[in-house]
Amino acid sequence: MTDTTTSIINIALVGGGDLCRELLEKTTFDLEQEDVFSPIIAVADPDPDTPGMLLAKKRGLITVDDYHELYDPRYSIHLIIILRPETVILEDILATRPARIRILSYHVFEIFWKAIGQEERKLREQNKAMETILNGIQDFISVITPDMTIVDANEALLNNIGRLRNEVIGRKCYEVLQKDQIDCTGKDAQVCPLMEVIRNKMPVRQVRTRRDSHNKIHHIEVNVYPVWEKSGKISKFIHISRDITKRMEEEEEITRRLEQMVEERTRQLKETHEKLIHKDKMASLGKLSASVVHEINNPIAGILNLILLMKRIMQEGAVGKEEMDEFFRYLILMENETRRTSRIVSYLLAFSRQNKMEPKPLNLNKLIEHTLFLNSNLLKINKVKVQYRLDQNLPDLVGSEDQLQQIIMNLVSNAVESIESKGKGVLTITKSIFPRQKGLLPNFKIPE
Repeated sequence: MTDTTTSIINIALVGGGDLCRELLEKTTFDLEQEDVFSPIIAVADPDPDTPGMLLAKKRGLITVDDYHELYDPRYSIHLIIILRPETVILEDILATRPARIRILSYHVFEIFWKAIGQEERKLREQNKAMETILNGIQDFISVITPDMTIVDANEALLNNIGRLRNEVIGRKCYEVLQKDQIDCTGKDAQVCPLMEVIRNKMPVRQVRTRRDSHNKIHHIEVNVYPVWEKSGKISKFIHISRDITKRMEEEEEITRRLEQMVEERTRQLKETHEKLIHKDKMASLGKLSASVVHEINNPIAGILNLILLMKRIMQEGAVGKEEMDEFFRYLILMENETRRTSRIVSYLLAFSRQNKMEPKPLNLNKLIEHTLFLNSNLLKINKVKVQYRLDQNLPDLVGSEDQLQQIIMNLVSNAVESIESKGKGVLTITKSIFPRQKGLLPNFKIPE
């Protein structure tokens, strides 16, 4: 079993000059090593007004004017450091000291003290260089202990929060960085990045929000890096944060512009698609033009003939009951032909109109009948007969009437062109049967 008992070495200084004062100032007189606790407990000098003696009294140390008093067992002195260069003092102490007391001569101590001074200067220069680097960084940097105490901060952080260094160093991080007097590790608090580092044993990145003095929201990116001791414990945290509000606003603006561009491009593609559909429709309409003109001319010619006939009868003499009956029959024929012409024109106008893609419930059988009505003269000219085998119980479907009619028109037109080469034929229209759905579109069959 390892002995963990702490060894205590009590130190006394002989000579209360400037070197003594410097030594007392630069040490906490708690010179700790792993298993050694070495306090400076006493100073000896015949002049009580030397700098070292005055500081020793101020700190409550033992002060004596004769270094021989340091041999008193009550003081339990283990080491005497001689801070005066006179050889006689060294020789006297060597001759009179008890065997339990060790001695560090002035010249030996001077060598060590100069070496320590050089290392101190190097460290001071390194610290100054590091401080210059940290103050030149625009990110907000602080050093925090595991108990959440800030022990260092760069100028960027101090300027950002509007505080002086002495107002920050020694304060709790949540008091300074979160402006909150309450520990931020509670249930309802935002997850503390320091606690996340301890929990995950690795650096942590968070984006936190806070409001400035003008109540404007700022987005702060926080990165916390642990500094590990040899024992595996965290000695401190390096807390680095930066205001990314502008960057996030720029990213949001870019995203908004991209979404706008996508929407605009989608709208343009939709318009182009609608124009292409309308162009295809106009091409089909052109094919119908000649046959539809004949289809309209026939009823108009019939109506004109009946009008001329009625006019001639009226010019030949008085109109009796028999003639009135004939006129009534002619009017019925004229009405039917007029309505037929009106339907043809109405269907053509509806077919030629450029409509938006608006799905709605529709009856497929009626759509087929309207399309065949428009193509009736085209079918007649090409000697094509039509056989219907539609399912009258076919349910309504939801779709674009305009685009479905265009599909049926193209199918009929293609079928007529195929039959035209043979001179005549029969176009059979029946319901389609698909693997999963029935009766959604017509099936056009052209017999051999």
